[in-house]
Amino acid sequence: MAHREIGVAVLGLGNVGGEVVRILRSASADFEARVGAPLVLRGIAVRSIGSGRGVPEDLLTTDAQALVERDDVDIVVEVIGGIEPVRTLILTALQSGKSVVTANKALLADYTGELASAAKDADVDLYFEAAVAGAIPVVRPLMQSLAGDRVDRVVGIVNGTTNYILSAMDATGADYSDSLADASRLGYAEADPTADVEGYDAAAKAAILASLAFHTRVTAADVYREGISAITAADLASARAVGCTVKLLAMCERVPGRPDVADGEDWVSARVYPALVPLTHPLANVDGAFNAVVVEAEAAGRLMFYGQGAGGGPTASSVLGDLVSAARNKVHGGKGPDESTYAGLRIGPMGDTPTRYHVFMEVTDRVGVLSAVAAEFSKHDVSISVVRQEDTEVGASLVVVTHMALESALRDTVAALENLEYVNAVTSVLRMEGTGE
Repeated sequence: MAHREIGVAVLGLGNVGGEVVRILRSASADFEARVGAPLVLRGIAVRSIGSGRGVPEDLLTTDAQALVERDDVDIVVEVIGGIEPVRTLILTALQSGKSVVTANKALLADYTGELASAAKDADVDLYFEAAVAGAIPVVRPLMQSLAGDRVDRVVGIVNGTTNYILSAMDATGADYSDSLADASRLGYAEADPTADVEGYDAAAKAAILASLAFHTRVTAADVYREGISAITAADLASARAVGCTVKLLAMCERVPGRPDVADGEDWVSARVYPALVPLTHPLANVDGAFNAVVVEAEAAGRLMFYGQGAGGGPTASSVLGDLVSAARNKVHGGKGPDESTYAGLRIGPMGDTPTRYHVFMEVTDRVGVLSAVAAEFSKHDVSISVVRQEDTEVGASLVVVTHMALESALRDTVAALENLEYVNAVTSVLRMEGTGE
């Protein structure tokens, strides 16, 4: 029996929206076979109607609100980005009984609860695979494939711009500003790269990943964030000296509780920062603008998802995958899983997070320096793993790698070192991740 048409509205016709529309129109017969009903493009919301977009002008409209309210629209695909008016448009669509597919990580990082509640109330789907890592399927595995397992950690390189910059610095020895300029020239960096290089984009994605992995609502404001703009060529060289490279990581962990804190209950740590990663770790070899996400689960063990994390084609692939799923549910009268926040774990402060430090400092070249530095670490209950000293033209440099300790203790140690008579300057402090400790 033939099923009725499934009406689709697309909000936005940029790089991603243009690819979604192109593929949807060129492969209409394939989509009909996969869904079990024709997918019919009802309209495309754009800022202005002009020529050269490659789609019939009668499909274009500047009235996005009217488009999402149309009775013949069953699914709304949002690829505009930003918060408003997108939030209102998506809420209108959901409340009108239309399923929504979105790639909007900034919106989801702050408003997932509101949008998910609206979808649940209307008994429709809210899908967002493309919001985290472009073409890489990680949202659906966390929501469905691993629903029978306990996820303990999700660690990822989820921003292609910063990964390209750090990879270039590591490979060529160039400094940050030159590598950023190169990324801009090649189209990997936006005209204003702040959201990428200062970690805001990765923090939004970390909030989404943590929410899914730990069945706990996490927003972007809950994510500790540092960017890469302070990373130097010397940091990369120092990392190589200890068998590491530097990557901007989005880290989401379920941290075992301590009896003296919150009744010993597990809690969630979500953070983004540049960190030293051993060259033996799979994330160390993710170069250029590629993304990768490593999931560690109790029964499944370590899983890695790798691929292109941005771009019109890769992101459109994820959007269209969600569209097919939402359309199938419309045809067969079902829907996907709702938001899961049953665990309601505490979001812990960065100071309570266990981590390791790699500290680079310039010191006076005299007897007693090493023992004085070691005493400060000991005073704050931070154990030293490696110490390396090198003579320089103006004194000596000292590199200290710690064992695992609380972030608060490590911060206090660094603050004490900066006031130590023998230490001329603490020039770099980076965390170490993926060491297995």
